[in-house]
Amino acid sequence: MKRALIVQGGWQGHEPKQVSCILAGALTRNGFEVVMSDSLDSFRDSEYLRTFDLLVPEWTMGKIENDQLKGLLDAVKGGIGIAGLHGGLGDSFREATEYQFMVGGQWVAHPGNDGITYEVNICDIDDPLIEGLHDMTIVSEQYYMHVDPSNRVLMTTTFHTENGDVVMPVAWKRYYGEGRVFYCSLGHVAQVFDQDPQVIEIMTRGMLWAAGVTD
Repeated sequence: MKRALIVQGGWQGHEPKQVSCILAGALTRNGFEVVMSDSLDSFRDSEYLRTFDLLVPEWTMGKIENDQLKGLLDAVKGGIGIAGLHGGLGDSFREATEYQFMVGGQWVAHPGNDGITYEVNICDIDDPLIEGLHDMTIVSEQYYMHVDPSNRVLMTTTFHTENGDVVMPVAWKRYYGEGRVFYCSLGHVAQVFDQDPQVIEIMTRGMLWAAGVTD
């Protein structure tokens, strides 16, 4: 049986516990044993981390200690998958630049804050992670991010700015060492999952890919 560790906490405005339960439910339905933790100390023990196939941090902002960060990075480099969404993976530990490099991006801004209506567009129709999915309209925070140009981008959104239109990645996959990394900027709060069933679908597919269940 595949095993996943979800570590939740940080800024409570992102409803980490509620979102973690949604992600845990998706993994359980796909045959995973899911362990939930509310402490970053879970990343300290490399032997413990090696018992998992997937790590799902749901921890916005906050500070991670050096030994916690080393345990997490070493685990992913060694082949354990990592997946996450919105600020829970893409706006964590702002001082930890190697963590941001692993993720492949970092939150910069969400112009207009929550409640923006925006389009999410499928951009890599040949990738099995988004096969059968289609463009969607979301009402939430629209994330403007620093992104690694080496990411395999799956979904995008467009910002209309005074400097022209900016196409911004929404979901991507990449590798960090031997580990698979999946990120999606949707999922500001639990309610976003109710807006379109494709939100949990892309997250589920991404988590399964990161865990090595699918190719």
